[in-house]
Amino acid sequence: MATQADITALSFEEALKELEKIVSRLESGEAALQEAIDLYERGDQLRRQCAARLDAAQARIEAIRTDADGRAGGTTPFAAG
Repeated sequence: MATQADITALSFEEALKELEKIVSRLESGEAALQEAIDLYERGDQLRRQCAARLDAAQARIEAIRTDADGRAGGTTPFAAG
């Protein structure tokens, strides 16, 4: 099984795709107990990596405020929700 360093090297999209495959495999019920445990642990690591990448992306997204002349007057933090 791959290490945490391998997971960190994955893009968000790659990690999400792998996580979806793991969920599908676990939901199928075809994995033996030890395989299911290993898949669950890998899935949890991937989930945490995806969440961290989303948090970092959200922190970088800013809405641009403009003044009356249409010039950027500053930024405000992105508010999700």
